[in-house]
Order: sequence, then C-alpha cells, then structure tokens
Amino acid sequence: MADRYDAIVIGAGPAGIFAALELSRVGGLKLLMLEKGRDLGKRKCPARETQCTLCPSCDIMSGWGGAGAFSDGKLTLTGEIGGWLGEYVGAEELDGLLDRTDRVWLEFGADEHVYGPDPDDASRLQRAATLADMHLTIMRIRHLGTDRSPRVLGAMRRVLEDAGVEVRTGVSVARILAEEGRVAGVELADGSRLSARAVIAAPGREGAEWLAGQATELGIRLSNNAVDIGVRVECPAPVMEPLTDHLYEAKLTYYSKAFDDRVRTFCMNPYGEVTTESYGDVVTVNGHSFAEKKTGYTNFAVLVSQCFTEPFKEPITYGRSIARLANLLGEGILVQRLGDLKAGRRSTPHRMAESIVSPTLPSATPGDLASVMPYRHLTGILDFIETLDELAPGVASPSTLLYGVEVKFYSSRLALDADLMTSVEGLFAVGDGAGVSRGLVQSSASGLVAGRSVERLLARDR
Repeated sequence: MADRYDAIVIGAGPAGIFAALELSRVGGLKLLMLEKGRDLGKRKCPARETQCTLCPSCDIMSGWGGAGAFSDGKLTLTGEIGGWLGEYVGAEELDGLLDRTDRVWLEFGADEHVYGPDPDDASRLQRAATLADMHLTIMRIRHLGTDRSPRVLGAMRRVLEDAGVEVRTGVSVARILAEEGRVAGVELADGSRLSARAVIAAPGREGAEWLAGQATELGIRLSNNAVDIGVRVECPAPVMEPLTDHLYEAKLTYYSKAFDDRVRTFCMNPYGEVTTESYGDVVTVNGHSFAEKKTGYTNFAVLVSQCFTEPFKEPITYGRSIARLANLLGEGILVQRLGDLKAGRRSTPHRMAESIVSPTLPSATPGDLASVMPYRHLTGILDFIETLDELAPGVASPSTLLYGVEVKFYSSRLALDADLMTSVEGLFAVGDGAGVSRGLVQSSASGLVAGRSVERLLARDR
C-alpha cells in the first residue's frame, strides 16, 4: 500500500468534519478524508423542484457536510437530546463537549441567537404537557437554517484544506482493513488500498448498513437501536405557535394508550416546508426551514419507536419495507388529510383541495396511509395527535396533513469504549451511522472525542 496516512476519516458529515478539525490542529500529521457523495457546490436535489428520482447517491444524504448540509440545521445544546454520547463519556464530560462544539459552530458562522423559554414559560409549558400526559424536554437550540448551513460547512472545508488535510469526494470505501487486531487502512471501491495508523468511521445514517457489515466482518459486537417509523405532520403555523414561539422546537414524548409504545416529536420546523430524502431504493419524507424565507405552515415528525428482540436482527430492513410500500402506492411520498384518515377513506385531489393546508411538498400523492402503516404505529400516531391538540388546539383538525412515511434508522450500535474506539485497535466509530448520535451537535461532539483519541494514539506510537 503505497499511500500511507496517519489517519483516514470515512465520511464528511459533521462527525467526520469535527474529527478532522481536531486532528488538523496537530502539526505534522498526514490526514485524508473520504466521502462517497459529491462536493458541496455540486450537490443538488431534483426533489426540491420536481420529484425524487432515486439518485444512486442521494445528494441530500451524502456529500460534503453530510445530511446536515441540507437539513434544518438545528444545533440542540441540551445533552439529553440528540444521541447517546453521554453513555460513553459521562454526563459531566458531555456538557463540556457540547459547549466546545457550540463554540466551533459559532466560529464558522452559526447564528448567535439561542432559542429557549424563560423560566416562567418553561414551567407553564411543562405543567401543561404533564396534565396532557406528555413529557416536554426544555432545550436550548441554535438554528442555522437550510440556507445558512452550506455556508458554514463550506467555511469548515476551506480551513481543513488550508491546514493540509486531503479531501476526496466521490470516493467510496469498500472495506476497512485490519491485521492482527489492529486497523491497517481501507480498500476503496476501485480496489486500491490506503494504509493508516488510525481510521475514524463516520459514514452517517446513509452508511449505517455498510458500517454494520464491516463491524460483523471485523468481529466487532453490535447491538440494535430502535428504528423510528411515523409520519410528518403539516399544519398552519399559528396552530403550533403556543409551543414554537417559546421553544422553536417542542420535544414531546408520549406513551400510547393502546400499546404503551414510545411516541415522540422530531425535527419541528416552524414556517418550514416538507421535503424528501432517499435511502438507496426508497424515498422517505423529512422537513426543514430556512433562516430567512418563511412559509405559512409548521411541520414535524411523529415517530413510534420500535425495538426488536431476538431472533429478529434487521430493523433497517423492516423500516425500508414499510417505506418501499408507501413508494409503491404513491410513486414516492403519500399525503393524507387527517380527517380522511379518521373517516377510513383515502384522500383524493378533490378532498385535498378542500383543506385549508396546501401541501408544501406538491409532488406527494394523495392516498391512504392506513394501507401502508402498521396498525400499531398508526394507532399510536393518532393517539399522540389527539393528545397534542390539548397543547396546540387545532393540530387535530381534519385539514391537517400527514405525509408518509418517515423512517429514522438508528439500528447498528457498535461496541465502543470511552474513546469511541472499537475492539479493533486504531478503529474508531462516530456519529449517527455508528449509533452514537442522532443530531448535529452530538454527532459533531463525537468527532471531537475521536479526534482527540486518535491524537493520543498516534503520540503513543511515535
């Protein structure tokens, strides 16, 4: 292997970028970042203008900046939201990491304004949620916006290149190589091999299945996280203002009456729009909002967490199967009026026209989510929306739109130590794809941990 590096980072999402930023501050290291998607300036999603075309590599999910480049760009500064990094480093260490991560985002151009309620509003809202049998997590949030995120991530790219970090986009890693229990490097899709004393795997959600396969080949223990399956809700923005005016994003958790399943909100976008993202051959729904441009609607996901026990070990396949069925019926994303779903009938273009909510995803096909969603999930979602109506009157209106399906894959969680190193010496795994995080801030923070750990490992080997 002629090409030798001190460290190789697989994936150029927030976790990989922050790991590289940390290592770039150490002088004299030869560093390489590999990203299978395209460069930031070349990323373009056809679904933003027409309909998802199932690109071989989804520009929303892959490329420089990862999924964060075109996401809503919410930086959640509260440790109990956004992943499980605290289980590895401890709660006190996590708080310090979040502060440091936030400072880095600010350094590269994140908005200085932080959303969060004053103590009186927080107490009032939490009391109202408790009376509705819901748990409200009070958070501090910094909002980048879909329009600002690429500028911030582009600035990070320039700093890394100025520091001498080699960045290759459009390059897929086929295998992680190891010899005698220690990482040796990577093999690319074209068969070439690159050696490294340390490898940081940060493939994001798009690469979760690939990383799980690599872990199995290398003998690294895996455990399954839940897979979250649900819908994206869209309603007039004033309906959600009792919550969003104070919180920006309301993180609500509820346990369904029928099955006691955990149901929660995710990725709330005030004055935003609904969009799509693809995972290989399936299209799922998502949402985002801009820093400056605003719509008249708010959208958010309502997700039911499904944990699987033995012998089933393929939660990603389960989630994909449900999404694939929705794609089959709707040629992409299905949309249905809440009133039609409750009445047991499919939505039609005529019925959609009667709604006071105009879909912000015009390519969505009117249909029947009951033909797609498992009964258990649909029951929990409807129960949740009816309960949420106590906090935000009007959200259970017949005109509220439900888009399906939304699936969040957090299935492969690698066995890692406090340094986020696997049982293969020198191989680290970070971010959403490793089951460590599920948000920008904890993903970024996990990259800092791995970068710092690699620095110590390389210093020891000198």
